[in-house]
Amino acid sequence: MKLWSKALLGLVAGVIFGIFFPGITHYIKPVGDIFIQFIKMLVIPLVSSTVIVGVTGINDPKRLGRVGIKTISLYLISASFAVAIGLFMGKIFHPGLGIVLGEVTLSSPIEPRSALETVLGIIPSNPVEAMVKQNVLQVIVFSLLLGIGLSFGGRKTQPVIRFFEGLAEGMYRLTAIIMEIAPYGVFALIAYVSSTYGLAMLLPLGKVLLGIYLGSIIHMVLVLGVCVFMFGRLNPIRFFRAIADAIVFAFSTASSAGTLPITLRCVRKNLGISKKIASFTIPLGATINMDGTAIYQGVAALFVAQAYGIDLSIGNYATIIVASTIASIGTAGIPGAGLIVLALVLNSVGLPIEGIAIIAGIDRVLDMVRTTTNVVGDCAITYLVARSEGEVKIKG
Repeated sequence: MKLWSKALLGLVAGVIFGIFFPGITHYIKPVGDIFIQFIKMLVIPLVSSTVIVGVTGINDPKRLGRVGIKTISLYLISASFAVAIGLFMGKIFHPGLGIVLGEVTLSSPIEPRSALETVLGIIPSNPVEAMVKQNVLQVIVFSLLLGIGLSFGGRKTQPVIRFFEGLAEGMYRLTAIIMEIAPYGVFALIAYVSSTYGLAMLLPLGKVLLGIYLGSIIHMVLVLGVCVFMFGRLNPIRFFRAIADAIVFAFSTASSAGTLPITLRCVRKNLGISKKIASFTIPLGATINMDGTAIYQGVAALFVAQAYGIDLSIGNYATIIVASTIASIGTAGIPGAGLIVLALVLNSVGLPIEGIAIIAGIDRVLDMVRTTTNVVGDCAITYLVARSEGEVKIKG
């Protein structure tokens, strides 16, 4: 069996085990925790080494700038589409109707962070501290700058570049080894989640679940899949089959940063994308590309507004789209980060933050599809950028 098949089998078996044997899932949960710890162990050294290798591999400074602009622009455009889909799902399903949290008026939105504060927040004053605290965005910024410096160093920096190339290759091999225990980790994680939440607890918030899951599927298939077909000339079925491992692990772990090693492996091995492009776009996407989170913000914001009896204006919708897109940039790719972003988005239009408490009860279940959408977006954008640069070894 292929790895993704084993992981999918572990996922299904975990759901069944969690429903029928809820009392003992906490005994096997440590197996899943160990798997997650191994994945977290890989993230920082893998991100730093692959970004440096990706930057130094693009020897032409003009090409580096071109690839960077393409990648970030496509990530932002994709996130804008995603939050619009989320708002559309919220208007169709009316998830907040029937839940009365009180009648309130829009409060004054808090002042957003200035552009200067945002820039200062992503520049590490101490790169080692950023690595220790696992601030992925700061690590990426430092790695990008170090890679640029090494690229201009000539012969003197070649030994350092070769060191990072060796480190990146070693991390790829270590990832392959750790993936062998993945099906067991997936089984333990999903068994615990299904036993904790159960099917009955999901029914009261079924509209929220349905809206976010359906919106995510629409975005993955009709936006990302169609873009891969139209602009990348790749059969969408082949695309989704190539990244099946990453999809299963993203859904199981609810961590786009944790899935990063598997995502890199899929785009390089199965899609034939060159190391220099994948090493640049995938780590960047795991940090700034949050399509699933954007969809979640749209549905959740309307849920809170409807639950409190608040009518939103066209201007409020526009604010939600902009705030969701911007707030998603730099969101830590870890489980639960969506709630933090949601608080910022609700504040941007003055909606009561207290509404988060209800959604928080099923956030882990929502996080699974959010992360899956994020990872599919990373893979799709990476393929489009690589195809435009002629860095894809296999054709559609």
